Amino acid sequence: MYMARIDYSQKISGDTIAKAKANELNMSPKHSIEIATFIRHQHVNDAIAYLNEVIGLKKAIPFRRFNRNVAHKRGLPGDWDAGRYPVKASKAYIRILESVKKNAEYIGLDADNLEIIHVSANRGRAQKSFFPRAMGRATPKVRESVNIEIVVREVS
Repeated sequence: MYMARIDYSQKISGDTIAKAKANELNMSPKHSIEIATFIRHQHVNDAIAYLNEVIGLKKAIPFRRFNRNVAHKRGLPGDWDAGRYPVKASKAYIRILESVKKNAEYIGLDADNLEIIHVSANRGRAQKSFFPRAMGRATPKVRESVNIEIVVREVS
């Protein structure tokens, strides 16, 4: 499978900057966008710890934009009530955050003092597929994918 080369949306560079990107991940774009807005401006280790709590269904991600018919969840940070537990998207974000930590170590930054300065989650390419149905029929569906990019900066 051939993938298109997609550049970073922000032109951020410097000596204390590390980046990571993942293209066409098979998960919900809405969940990815909500996680991106939640972890922006957090420390990387704090974001990984919180997302591990989400995977364990102990803490929820606040849904601020895509919150129609979303139930209230207890213990959300800030003054918010609607939330969910996007487990699949959280696992993908943890993997990308670990990757950006490794990238920061490789260029000589301190991996324990990294702050997320830019997170972007965009809808990726949609693939046509189908649901198999009874009596040999099929219903079309669209498989969604997500492009995620993370930029971190070393904080002293």
